[in-house]
Amino acid sequence: MLPLSEEQVLMRQSCRAFVDDVVLPFIRKNWKGEWNMEPEGRLPPEILEGCEEIGIRTLGVPERFGGVELDPATEAQTFAIISEEIARGDSGLADKLVQNWKIAVLLRTVAPEHLQEKWFARLLADPQFLLAHCSTEPRGASDRWLPYNVPEAGMTTRAVRDGDHWVINGRKQFISNGYDASLYVVNCNSNPEVGMLQGTSSFLVPRDTPGLTVVRCNETLGCRYMNNGELVFEDMRLPADHLLVENQAIGRLGVYHRPGKIVQAAKNLGVGMRCLEVASDYVQTYVQGGRILIKHQAVALRIADMAVRLEAVRGMVERAAHAVDTNAPNADVMCNMAKVFASEEVMKVAMHCVELHGGNGMMLEFGVEKLFRDAAIFLHMDATVDISKFKIVKGLYPATAGKYAGPEG
Repeated sequence: MLPLSEEQVLMRQSCRAFVDDVVLPFIRKNWKGEWNMEPEGRLPPEILEGCEEIGIRTLGVPERFGGVELDPATEAQTFAIISEEIARGDSGLADKLVQNWKIAVLLRTVAPEHLQEKWFARLLADPQFLLAHCSTEPRGASDRWLPYNVPEAGMTTRAVRDGDHWVINGRKQFISNGYDASLYVVNCNSNPEVGMLQGTSSFLVPRDTPGLTVVRCNETLGCRYMNNGELVFEDMRLPADHLLVENQAIGRLGVYHRPGKIVQAAKNLGVGMRCLEVASDYVQTYVQGGRILIKHQAVALRIADMAVRLEAVRGMVERAAHAVDTNAPNADVMCNMAKVFASEEVMKVAMHCVELHGGNGMMLEFGVEKLFRDAAIFLHMDATVDISKFKIVKGLYPATAGKYAGPEG
């Protein structure tokens, strides 16, 4: 592990205490609540208020607006530390917070000062205030991630300038925090005649904007304490000054996606560490065949395998976070490698955890299957594993890697 600063140590300690004292007891006591189909009632407001009390809800917001500004030399590394600790308690809660952090970084980079003043103030004033970033659409989600830079792969959500307004029509789905957010960053096709890299614009959209409808909460397999949403835009008129980046939005999103990949991998690690904790406790107390489970060689080998995989994930996450913080030339490749590696390795760790619990691992009230479900969903968050591997190859061999899309010829 890389040496931690005093600030990082204190933040990790605060997060761990919060998870142990508040988050984990809530998850265990209210395990049925995860399956509440009224999403507003799944996570009580006290949880986000607790995040506010320990100073982690507004990470990345500039200090001049009252936020918690991290040392820029180690910001991605600090995001990773905190993401791991919170996901150890619940990955959905971690994802709620992560969206706020990533979008705060994006807004402080591309939003005009008057919008920062207005919306950061509202974010600071309301502990329940959430942010969401809207790119994924019902068709061609993977086009957004590679990206396929051909007009045919452009976003179907369109933004058209009309005097001193933009008019937006379209649909976004699978949006993290989409059901609950008060403020959205929305990516739209603003020039259908060119490739996505040259024709995508981003806009800042308040939830109460006429023409915006949050149509439903997507009921997910895991991470269920983050309410994923679907949005529809119907002739939504937005003031022209709410444009964040015109036409070049995809190229400017590195400031959002790089730390995003880091925290995604770190959340995976947090779930994996919780798997190791509960499996280790179980095999050292549960008796089978006249001895505690860990004395059976097959069980001991599984525990060792879990520990090795997690240590390897930690090393990859730390290297990738360091690459982002130092703006290393290989930062994009490292971020995608960390995301892929963490997704696949933690899935294996979660499988060991469930199997070591035997029949108990399949019981909802036991709580172990939740970790398995949370690990499984990471394979498809922030791009699928296969698309991430395409991006790795394109980063390593840009001159010869396939284009993967465009008109058949």
